[in-house]
Amino acid sequence: MGIVLKLLKWLALLIALLLVMGLFLPAKYEAARSIVINAPPEKIQPFLDTPKEWIRWNPWNARDPSMKVTFAGPERGTGAKWSWVSKSEGNGAMEINEIVPVNKVTYTLTMEGMGNPSKADFVFTPEKGATKVTWRMYGEHGMNPIHRWFSLFMDKLIGPDFETGLKSLKALSEKP
Repeated sequence: MGIVLKLLKWLALLIALLLVMGLFLPAKYEAARSIVINAPPEKIQPFLDTPKEWIRWNPWNARDPSMKVTFAGPERGTGAKWSWVSKSEGNGAMEINEIVPVNKVTYTLTMEGMGNPSKADFVFTPEKGATKVTWRMYGEHGMNPIHRWFSLFMDKLIGPDFETGLKSLKALSEKP
């Protein structure tokens, strides 16, 4: 019994230490990936500013085809929204906040259980007859020490999904 108590005390100490260390980790996070698409921004933007189009290229719907999706607000542009329920990909919602034609699409992402919403954007940059599209997500975890640990790994966690999504977006956008 004495060994069990010692182990529990060491475990409690370790957890307390991790929580305290979490308070000193960065609260802000950012993840970004880019791809060059051989299409003008006018052809790419409708896939990004129309929530119903996201289903055609985003990696999360591909991983869970049975995801339950609901749309609200205008079909396209500022105020367009969608939410989803998924056993494997989590529950969340997205709302398009700003459209700068052929330049940028900005949205807010809320994931159930992840605290503060994230901001994200797609930025279009002309590049030798093509368009460089940069997908970026950023935000702040506040004072939650557990969520702050995620700040350290956010780029590694979300980056591969951004790469997969951008490749699918490229394939769609480059179709004649």
